[in-house]
Amino acid sequence: MNILLDDIVCNEMLYPFGAVQSMAHIRIGILTIAEKWKLSSHKIFLSSQVSEKNNDAGFKKISAYVIPSANFLKQLIKEKHTLPPVDDCKILQYPWQIFEYNNWAIQQDFELITQSRKSKDISKTNQLINAENIFAEEGAIISYSILNATDGPIYIGKNAEIQEGSLLRGPLAICEKSRIKMGTKIYGATTIGPHCLAGGEIKNSILMSYSNKAHDGYLGDSIIGSWCNLGAGSSSSNLKNTAGIVKMWSKSENKFIDAGNKCGLIMGDYSRCAINTSFNTGTIVGISCNVFGNIFSSKFIDDFTWGNEKYIFEKAITDIDNWKKLKGLAITEEEIKFLKKIYQSK
Repeated sequence: MNILLDDIVCNEMLYPFGAVQSMAHIRIGILTIAEKWKLSSHKIFLSSQVSEKNNDAGFKKISAYVIPSANFLKQLIKEKHTLPPVDDCKILQYPWQIFEYNNWAIQQDFELITQSRKSKDISKTNQLINAENIFAEEGAIISYSILNATDGPIYIGKNAEIQEGSLLRGPLAICEKSRIKMGTKIYGATTIGPHCLAGGEIKNSILMSYSNKAHDGYLGDSIIGSWCNLGAGSSSSNLKNTAGIVKMWSKSENKFIDAGNKCGLIMGDYSRCAINTSFNTGTIVGISCNVFGNIFSSKFIDDFTWGNEKYIFEKAITDIDNWKKLKGLAITEEEIKFLKKIYQSK
């Protein structure tokens, strides 16, 4: 069966995610949405990559906002021609639901990824609580740390490193080649995506990939896109002093809307902030921003903002490329094309 993930319709719903990369590349749990669907063993296509002329030719079409459950995918593996009901799946409508559903998503992915497999041995220098719910892939390095999987599983990806003195509580995913610095405190449900660097205190948050929150400072109920960097000492507020409802900017509705009692920082791809930056409760930072200065009262920072000015496009591209070179990569022509389209739309 050929499955077509519709990643075009209503692509502003999950802003700032989905503008540079497809919605299907959003990471929730251990895997991205597309990676979850690929576990079904069926051929997966994205509507943004299939010509309009052919997008109904033999495809089973479903929204890329559907987060498949472990049970759904197990049923789908057995099916040859039909999609099972999505009754126990999750549907994303707003970006903050990514961290709200992350507990559920980690547990679904953990069940699928680890079934019939054995964890790599974990050094006895560590203290493991509920060790049967802790799984380490080949090449993972874990030293002199405490891993507590009482409230949910802990997954350590291939060649990831957890340095000494780290305190980790599940549900938690540390993905491939990410590094947890000495003395880090992470509470579930948190995902540290591939090639990320994490430190300080983190709770119920997601770093998509290639991003850094490497130093002291608090990040809670937050989502950080790909290729982002939080300066040393930066923190996000995730709860109002009144304990009231947090309102967040919705691009699709063009207004601030209710986002529940707890919501921290949502930061789009390629954005960064200076040292000791304080983010107000329920702040959204757009794509390719350089945040510095007195911005605490700002709850929405638009794409390509540089301090209080608009980023010069060529400068933004150079800065992104400099950050990518720090991890041995370079900006691609495709990335430049998508970023220029976003820039010119402002």
